Amino acid sequence: MSKVFKRDFLNYGGMFYFYFFTWAITFAFLPIWLKDNAHLNEVQSGLIFSGISLAALCYHPFFGYIQDKLGYKKNLFAIIAGAMIFFGVFFNWIFIPLLEYNFWLGLFVCSFYMSLCLYGGVGVVESYIERVSRSNGFEYGHVRLFGSIAGATASFVGGILFLQNPESIFWAASISGAILCVLLYLAPVKKDVIEKTKTNNAVITKNDVFKILKLKDFWFFALIIVGTAAIYDVFDQQFPNYYVTFFDTKANGIDTFSKLCAAQTAIEAILMIFAPALVNKIGAKKGLLLFGVLTFIRIAGSAIFTSITMLSIFRLIAAFEMPLMLVSVMKYITQVFDVRLSASVYLLGFNLAKQLAIVIFSSIAGGMYLNYGFQNTYIMLGSAVLIITFISIFTLKNIKKDKVMINKLAVDK
Repeated sequence: MSKVFKRDFLNYGGMFYFYFFTWAITFAFLPIWLKDNAHLNEVQSGLIFSGISLAALCYHPFFGYIQDKLGYKKNLFAIIAGAMIFFGVFFNWIFIPLLEYNFWLGLFVCSFYMSLCLYGGVGVVESYIERVSRSNGFEYGHVRLFGSIAGATASFVGGILFLQNPESIFWAASISGAILCVLLYLAPVKKDVIEKTKTNNAVITKNDVFKILKLKDFWFFALIIVGTAAIYDVFDQQFPNYYVTFFDTKANGIDTFSKLCAAQTAIEAILMIFAPALVNKIGAKKGLLLFGVLTFIRIAGSAIFTSITMLSIFRLIAAFEMPLMLVSVMKYITQVFDVRLSASVYLLGFNLAKQLAIVIFSSIAGGMYLNYGFQNTYIMLGSAVLIITFISIFTLKNIKKDKVMINKLAVDK
């Protein structure tokens, strides 16, 4: 490995690390913070998460098109990274006063700010680094493992910070965002690659993006994302509140959960090293289907087996799910769709489809938790995952079987 290759790999890996450190330290403890510090009930918390996802729907169509036009330029990424610096200011000094003045105003402002940084911005971050990875000869999954390491670090550090001072997790997120800005500024992009893509990206039009919506393969891809990845996120949103109820004190539950998340994401980071080779061997379609099966097992198992040990084991299954999903999604997109529009496909088919489902499912799940309890709700969520995964066996493209690169979105010349 040359020094330049190693430097570039570590730079982009560091960008993933600090982006997902902010993500993980925020969302791992946000459900508990909303309940204990913002004094919101399950339905109100569900509305917050739904609002963030709804705001992401407004961002995704524009972000995908803009990033595909920008290609390797960092402008949009820089806006997202810069906004992340203000996490501490927002949550400690702005958000709760807004909620106290008017819940819906607080919901609106939080939704668009958080979505810009995370739910809406993540597609830009991941699609940009995936594009750079291909041009520099990196395996996307290998660079992405830094995000998993960040999750492990954030969960461990976040648990300590949260117990000492809940607000400190947001200041840690701000510091992480500032470091991300520095790494983004220093991130190298080959000039010859930029020049080569200027001409190709210049011919991308809005009509090319609209063509995506006419493809049945796009909708079948979106279906499995809605039925697996979206429900995965909805399940995780309030799982911490479910998990801590099995402990004698909430503090013990929070401490154990933070360590469990750290262990999960550490395992995830290790498995991310091997995920590209596994998906290359079994194919992106089978990778997505296996992700669906594991998601069903984790959700249904958490409902049926309720000892702390078993709940912890099922939580650790997430360490296998995430590498499979991330690598399979990216490889499926680049194999089935026009790579020049990879950001648009990713933001529309993965992020937008997932967030739209989360908008609907989060509020519904919040009400179901109150009316039917966590366990019955998990049974229903798990059943939905199993059904969609089964349907996807027949609808997703089998790339290995076809033995061709399907490129239906080639721009007419």
